[in-house]
Amino acid sequence: MTSVVSGHRKELLSALSSLVLLAGVSGGVAQTAPQQAPPHAGPTPTISVTAREVLLDVLVTDAAGHPVTGLTPKDFTVTEEGAPQTIRRLEEHQLMADAEVARLQATPALPPNTFSNYTAVLNTNASTVVLLDALDTPITSQQYLREQLIAYLKNMQPGASIAIFQLDTEMRLIQGFSSDQEALLAAAESKRNMPSLERPIHGNRTIYEQTKREILRDGMQMLGRYLAGFPGRKNLIWFTGQVPLTIFGGGLGNPFKDSFGVVGGSIGDLSDLTDALTISRVAIYPVDSRGLDDGFDMSPAGGAHGHSGASFASRMNNDIYDLQAVAENTGGKAYFNTNGLKDVIAEVVRNGSNYYTLAYATTNTQWDGQYRHIKIAVNRPGAHVQHRQGYYAVNRDAVEQRQIAAIQKRAARGGNAPGVDASQAGAPEPVASEQTPAGVLVHHPKGGFQDAMVLGAVPPTEIVFTASLKPDDAVQKFEKKTPLPQGNYLQAGWEAKPFRIDTILFNADIHRVKLTQSADGVRHGTLEFATIVYTQEGQPVNSLLSTAAVDLDDATYGALLRTGMPLRQEVAIPVKGNYFLRMGVHDVAGDQMGALEIPVDQVKLGVAGKGL
Repeated sequence: MTSVVSGHRKELLSALSSLVLLAGVSGGVAQTAPQQAPPHAGPTPTISVTAREVLLDVLVTDAAGHPVTGLTPKDFTVTEEGAPQTIRRLEEHQLMADAEVARLQATPALPPNTFSNYTAVLNTNASTVVLLDALDTPITSQQYLREQLIAYLKNMQPGASIAIFQLDTEMRLIQGFSSDQEALLAAAESKRNMPSLERPIHGNRTIYEQTKREILRDGMQMLGRYLAGFPGRKNLIWFTGQVPLTIFGGGLGNPFKDSFGVVGGSIGDLSDLTDALTISRVAIYPVDSRGLDDGFDMSPAGGAHGHSGASFASRMNNDIYDLQAVAENTGGKAYFNTNGLKDVIAEVVRNGSNYYTLAYATTNTQWDGQYRHIKIAVNRPGAHVQHRQGYYAVNRDAVEQRQIAAIQKRAARGGNAPGVDASQAGAPEPVASEQTPAGVLVHHPKGGFQDAMVLGAVPPTEIVFTASLKPDDAVQKFEKKTPLPQGNYLQAGWEAKPFRIDTILFNADIHRVKLTQSADGVRHGTLEFATIVYTQEGQPVNSLLSTAAVDLDDATYGALLRTGMPLRQEVAIPVKGNYFLRMGVHDVAGDQMGALEIPVDQVKLGVAGKGL
């Protein structure tokens, strides 16, 4: 069988501007969460799975709020919709000490002109995310919150891996995961975490609240895509004043989608192993950033900013209810009516890093898409248990049949093109992009690949990849009214300016790519590779989108697991001025993606990146 890879290219801006904008976040069952690793670190170890499993992170604390350690499977009782379940595996995790982290091997430096969206997290047991929600936190509380964060970081627990995000008019990455106290303090004390004072939208109250809700949903989606590539449990401390959803009905629930996929057998093992279902490993700890009651009179006779005390108390109770629901749905804990915000961070870091991971093979084999409630108890007096409350029983077979039907339809149209021969699969040639007619590109909902490719957006890590660049030493310039060469998408105003051609070689890790296996054993999927050149003000200068439809036999699939999926692009970049490259990879079927951003001046002239 021959590996077939077809490449297409289209101006990204016009393609993305026509994307369908849909709202909503899905929750449910996911495949086994992989640890983020550099692309092509070697074949994945063989996993033998005989039944669908549910994997849960469980926190157990005593009456004093301290972690309970040393438990065994006999100490746990697990039920799903009231039916007892048998624990197959149990693993205990603890906060790693500095000495343990120091012994772990650091990621080797990348070759010149080679960049990656992979971020090493040496503490693989648990990580902490601090989210400063300026969108729904009163301005009077934001400065105090910042001071409390700085106070915690000055005395942070050794070995803790922490990232800092901020949500205002959009989700912003302030500092990626780090255990470096100085780096974290510098980020917290810098202007990077100063919120935008721009209102999300000007208009009536209803439109304003709806817009805030959309910003929150889209921001949480981007945050979830960033966290997806990191190993272990992620404890998200969300400092906010409210969840702006109450007046629209229903709470936020679990805002992090569960990617669902099929885990196939190892290369050479063609048995149809079923997939392991893994519950999301992001636990949310909402913290009411308003602190104590701020002097409001909560009695029915009191008043607050023109509202009766009863009305204000009712709104506060709704906010608390929504925040508690978010915490319970994700296995976290909500904090209210406290000014000790630095103490909250310390508690979450300590308790959230001491947990158990348990797996059970569900006894319910009816995959009807319904939500299944899970309850876990521990036979210790006064023990308190935190875990995610359930999952959606996705019908994998129905999903697979729809995808196979789409593959057969594509093949009937003759949509494939000759590609790499299987005999050369050990070192496949980079795929070259070709011009594609309009209307070929798949449309995606808002919060997807469109938003991931915006300058400064939180870089997703669901798909890990490297991008190696080779700039052409020669400077070119088109004369006025000269037709641009096919495939050159320099925007108006730049087409007559001097430019240089950069060759980009993508190499995407396909371990997490959604590939559907048909009856003949061939794996099918689609990847999109995008590059946009931006000015430092965020104005697009040039853009490319290449679509690769892949059909891989077993040998070629094994080779690409080891070497990665290559694709080559050439992009024109103006010589004069400051520019940024935003590069991304999108798994269309699995709706997973990766992105990275670099200043163009980091690309060294006269040096070719890896593989070029």
